[in-house]
Amino acid sequence: MKTLICKLAPVFLAMGSVAQASEEKLTTDAPVLWDIPIPFWPGHSLPVTNSMLMLLLAVIIITVVLRLATRKMERIPHGLQNLVEWVFETLYNFVEGLTGKYIARKYFWYFATVFILIFVSNIIGLIPGVGEITYQGKPLLRGVNADMNTTVFLGFFYAILWFIWVMKEQGPWHFITHTFGPKGGLTGALKYALLPIFFFVGVIEIVSICIRPVALAARLFGNIFAGETVLEVMTNTGALGFLTTLPFMALELLVAFVQALVFLMLTAVFLKTQIGSEEDEEEGNKPRNPLPRS
Repeated sequence: MKTLICKLAPVFLAMGSVAQASEEKLTTDAPVLWDIPIPFWPGHSLPVTNSMLMLLLAVIIITVVLRLATRKMERIPHGLQNLVEWVFETLYNFVEGLTGKYIARKYFWYFATVFILIFVSNIIGLIPGVGEITYQGKPLLRGVNADMNTTVFLGFFYAILWFIWVMKEQGPWHFITHTFGPKGGLTGALKYALLPIFFFVGVIEIVSICIRPVALAARLFGNIFAGETVLEVMTNTGALGFLTTLPFMALELLVAFVQALVFLMLTAVFLKTQIGSEEDEEEGNKPRNPLPRS
């Protein structure tokens, strides 16, 4: 089986290159395929783009794989169950190493979900036929994360979850005092003399928190969109242009994994730096005095 996959890999990359070449021109806006009327709201409808259709396909693939892997659970796993358990165990150990036991145990469900969704979405965007099949003159499918609507949603959805988690773990007053208040255990007159500086640092921290979802969205979109654009340009360089894209297709497979991993790492670190502590790492319990770090 492994030998067969190695033999078919160049064919897959070549076919993927041809499929990318047949796509007209990748634009930043995803074309709308059709509109779905919204019940009880006359005159309004939900536009369905080709990237939304691709995202639905990614969700279906993930759901089917997980259902097949877990329909007959065995104490000693093998086959697909073994693969899925290995993936989740590896992800859990990775997240635990980044955030500590408490955060990993409580919020791993989010980090695993977002990593797998982004990775699968990136991979199926390279499947031959994406961008080639058209519907009313428009590409029926499009790379999910080559649409900034998707990445912006992922970034701001995480920002909302981050705010809810921080308020739940720390509370509003604790968050405010440790963002704008004195740090380092200062006491006496020096504590009050440095209050303006600490307040200014707190303002910078708030600005940084507000920028995070934008940075997450732009980084993911920029890398995926740039990769697909390069494939399109290289493929149109000549009659055998698809051959020149083979190295870039292989690179895109790596980028698909790296960008999903980077998104997971950044979101995990953002949460860790806000509510993590040494007690979390050593004992696996809820931090007794979580302090935000810049």
